[in-house]
Amino acid sequence: MVVTRLSDRAYMMDLGFRVMLTFMMLVLCVVTIYPFLNVLALSFNESLDTVRGGVHIWPRAFTLENYRRIFATPHLLVAFRNSVLRTVLGVFFTVFSCSAIAYTLARREFMFRRSFGFMFALTMYVSGGLIPSYLLIRSLGLFNNFAVYIIPNLVGAWNVFVIRSYMAGIPDSLVESARIDGANDLTIFARIIMPLSIPVLATMALFVAVFQWNQWFDVYLYNATRPGLTTLQFELRKILEHASIQFSAGSDLTDLAAAGRQATMVSPRALRMAMTIVATVPILTVYPFLQRYFVSGLTLGAVKS
Repeated sequence: MVVTRLSDRAYMMDLGFRVMLTFMMLVLCVVTIYPFLNVLALSFNESLDTVRGGVHIWPRAFTLENYRRIFATPHLLVAFRNSVLRTVLGVFFTVFSCSAIAYTLARREFMFRRSFGFMFALTMYVSGGLIPSYLLIRSLGLFNNFAVYIIPNLVGAWNVFVIRSYMAGIPDSLVESARIDGANDLTIFARIIMPLSIPVLATMALFVAVFQWNQWFDVYLYNATRPGLTTLQFELRKILEHASIQFSAGSDLTDLAAAGRQATMVSPRALRMAMTIVATVPILTVYPFLQRYFVSGLTLGAVKS
């Protein structure tokens, strides 16, 4: 009888825990998904109706005008091409550069690894500032040049340290075995270290891709006068600035002409939501291919001691 009561009590406690856990997960899902649904609904909602508020997960006055205004931009296709190109090239060269430096700093036989590590760490706390960076870019001849999107961002101290920490965990037995077989450092790096570091490299690739995709300030500083070098984020920002000025100028008008003008206006908030969707979709399409690499432990059991 006592055993039955204890088992019933344990069952009820386990059931209560499962119910509470399920409820917490549902709340977490709602909190996570709702902002995306709200942005999507506002992007498809009529612009001036959005100003009234009250739109949650479904557009109250459905329209495609917000997206028409974005895709009507003259240089949008060129900007999209440049954004994709700078993202792909930036990811490739940045990940390769950071991983090569990280491999060097992870080698215990490299006698200056602590000194170089200190210098890299120093750049995370002290920077030259905007004006010295601007003068440096100008002296290097990178004005009105696509290379300004790639070269200044080749090496990041944080990326180097994260990759170095992962590579330092790779068993030395693998490297020593490769050296006994006659492999040099380049062969070890390319055929052993890099394949075993795919999880951290994929993670860094996603971080760099998001950074490169969202950049617009370097376009504003160095390539604003070259329409052929514009990027998607820079063009979207120009659209938003133009819409904000137009909306502010038209919101104070009260005559019939103003009413007709307001009918063609797009509010900055609705336009911003549509821009968010346009800028986010490409990254969301790439993420599933890299998500499976966000695990570690590929070297577990690789060497038997």
